[in-house]
Amino acid sequence: MSEIDTAPIGIIGGTALADLAALEAGETHTDIDTPWGVPSGPLVCGHLAGRSVCFVMRHGPGHKLAPHRINYRANIQALADAGCKQVIAIAAVGGITEPMRSGRIVIPDQIIDYSWGRAHSFYDAPEGGLLDHIDFTEPYDATLSKALVSAATELNLDPAAGGVHGVTQGPRLETAAEIDRMARDGCDVVGMTGMPEAALAREAGLDYACCAVVVNKAAGRSGGTAIHAEIEATLAQGMADIERLLVAVLLQLG
Repeated sequence: MSEIDTAPIGIIGGTALADLAALEAGETHTDIDTPWGVPSGPLVCGHLAGRSVCFVMRHGPGHKLAPHRINYRANIQALADAGCKQVIAIAAVGGITEPMRSGRIVIPDQIIDYSWGRAHSFYDAPEGGLLDHIDFTEPYDATLSKALVSAATELNLDPAAGGVHGVTQGPRLETAAEIDRMARDGCDVVGMTGMPEAALAREAGLDYACCAVVVNKAAGRSGGTAIHAEIEATLAQGMADIERLLVAVLLQLG
């Protein structure tokens, strides 16, 4: 078996996956520190579907960290230090284009970053050091993304294979005009946490894929439905689907 086949898989939980109930926890690490500070929360390492995994809550315990306050560098560094070679990032997103209906699982293949002011690189340490310009043409790992699509298809979850993930600053939701602009730019879904996470994973040499669940129609596309009510109605089923999908994809990955 290769190193990647035996290394733990990192799982980053977001709004759509606040915890991982099925995880057979071995150790919970609460005292992690990195050159970039402490991660969002404890690193929980155990087994899921027979595979070694390390799980971190992106927004921290109690879902208290706003998207622009998350220490993305520390989270990615902690997973890399734990020996992870692959990362599956869970995200709750809004649907912009018509196929991105509430409840749908989306495995995006492209990203547009509209966020600002976030610590977005490992190559800007105050003391200097080596500089690298990563190739980010394809921001998500194709092999890991295909495995997610395959597993979701086997579960009859009707996944959207591909799509453009637009990342806004948050924590507020977007205006209708902002969503119209994103649609013109080619975005299919909108979230707040996909960047700089994906780019940092690339800098750290980790294979990274996003597994998103559409929890609401984006601003101006809901037909008058209250957005927060739609999110609440979708989240519970979305979390259950994501947990089933994680088990299925980990069985595929072996």
